[in-house]
Amino acid sequence: MSKVSPGPARPDIANFHQPPVPAYLAVGKLLHAHGVHGEMLMEVYTDFPERLVPGVVLYLGPQGDSLRLLKRRSHNAGLLLTFEGYTTPEAVGQFRNQVLYVRADDLPTLAEGEYYHHQLLNLHVTTDAGESLGTVTGILETSASDVLVIRPEIGPEVLIPIVDSFVREIDLQAGEITVHLIPGMLSEEP
Repeated sequence: MSKVSPGPARPDIANFHQPPVPAYLAVGKLLHAHGVHGEMLMEVYTDFPERLVPGVVLYLGPQGDSLRLLKRRSHNAGLLLTFEGYTTPEAVGQFRNQVLYVRADDLPTLAEGEYYHHQLLNLHVTTDAGESLGTVTGILETSASDVLVIRPEIGPEVLIPIVDSFVREIDLQAGEITVHLIPGMLSEEP
């Protein structure tokens, strides 16, 4: 029976600290005024639209002006929002094509084994055989599953679906993701 050695210590991982949580996260984009009562149609970005309840404070665009949500209702694939102090289409017209944000520290707690995308960015990825693949630089959202975009030190990006059969472990404290590869997942393989 052979023993598996953990390999040499990695100085870049030993002192890893999770990147800071961004101060604000986008929840949607205000598209245009709707009706005559100051409602705005919002394209939804968030997976948690239920957190947008009357009274919540939202932040508008790069300048971060705060808006208190007065009313919210569903409309086709989006939401119709009304903000405190804005009761006409002309008043809310200035918000057209701006992104709405929430404070990141107001995020809902996720179930065990679930992660926000920003938590996975910049994590180091290794295979279950101990081979270093690179760093997570992005996440693609597809209809089947999200996909990790991994940038190796050399060579093309590696794409790994975020499903249990490929992602074996995510350790935020260590700053590492362990994945299982099958033949053909790396570009240099036949």
